[in-house]
Amino acid sequence: MKLRNILLCAVALMALQGMAINKKDIMQLQQQVNQIFEQVYHDPSQPGAAVLIQQRGKTIFERCYGKADLETGADVTPTTNFCIASVSKQFSAVALLQLVEQGKLSLQTPVSQMFPEWTQPFWQRITLHHLLSHTSGIPDARPRDDHHFVLTATDVASVQYMARLTEGDLEFAPGAAYKYQNPTFQLAYQIVPRCSGEDFEDYMSRHIFKKAGMKHTQYFEDGREMPNSAHGYRWDEEQRRYVEFDYGEESFFATKADGGLYTSVRDFARWEQALRDGKVWNAVSRAMAYTPHVMLQPDANYGYQPHVGYGYGFFIQQTPGRPKIVYHTGDNGGFTIYAGKVPERDITFMFFSTRDDIDRMAIVNRVWDIIFSLDH
Repeated sequence: MKLRNILLCAVALMALQGMAINKKDIMQLQQQVNQIFEQVYHDPSQPGAAVLIQQRGKTIFERCYGKADLETGADVTPTTNFCIASVSKQFSAVALLQLVEQGKLSLQTPVSQMFPEWTQPFWQRITLHHLLSHTSGIPDARPRDDHHFVLTATDVASVQYMARLTEGDLEFAPGAAYKYQNPTFQLAYQIVPRCSGEDFEDYMSRHIFKKAGMKHTQYFEDGREMPNSAHGYRWDEEQRRYVEFDYGEESFFATKADGGLYTSVRDFARWEQALRDGKVWNAVSRAMAYTPHVMLQPDANYGYQPHVGYGYGFFIQQTPGRPKIVYHTGDNGGFTIYAGKVPERDITFMFFSTRDDIDRMAIVNRVWDIIFSLDH
């Protein structure tokens, strides 16, 4: 009976994967999706966005809107690099899962083993699983009274406060709840080299970006040349114009492991294919990452949508009557990012924006409505 159920599930999955948007409907999708984004990015002289939808690795919609850089007048293109903010977390999560696959870490490895210099007893109860799923209970107590620190602090500096935490500082018992925290992902910047013996960026370059074929993706660093990169913008009501709003204007922009990655929609599409094809991880890691380990409540501090949980570096939405959507959002400065997919349909949808005055999830939900209405 158990084998029969497995076979039935496999047949059902194959049937679902066989469903696709046909050529006639693709034209309809292109028209409807373009209408959505033209309503939002209607002025080509203002900050814009790049949009990409793929089905089975083939592009069925790709269009760019507006400007990547208001000072130079550079347009957004499919190869423009955006700060993808918290979408960067999935790259760190995959790196840590690679180390789990290699036996250098376990999901139950306590923080006390990864940071033996932190001797408070509670670090023995907080594990890699908790860090990856935002269920650690660790507070975000980064100092915000030093303006220079807030604008320029890197991964190591940003988590120094953790060495001073006590049991009473925990916001809840590890594993008891969800609270989205950037600093817990910043720990990956030190965990990766401590467990792999390689510098964080070297590791990511060799074992993540190179394997995925992401040739134009890199982490931001002050003073580093960032070719073909966009700026983020916000609307200034007093000046009645968009003003630059990224490094130097917005807080904690210099950390890497939780949000400092710059990439384009085309390079990110290569990442999606690498995830799908097992180039950067195995099927067990993928299944764990795409499984919700905690559900988000309406009062969640970041990311709440109905029927959404958090896996390892990914949000998972399981709306009744619809296939599972695996995605992440990113917000930093003027950058507003979305990257999502329906694994069982092998459909990906992403849009990267250079302005923050948009209703991202309203746009996202309208696009998925169109895709699901045509996917048959």
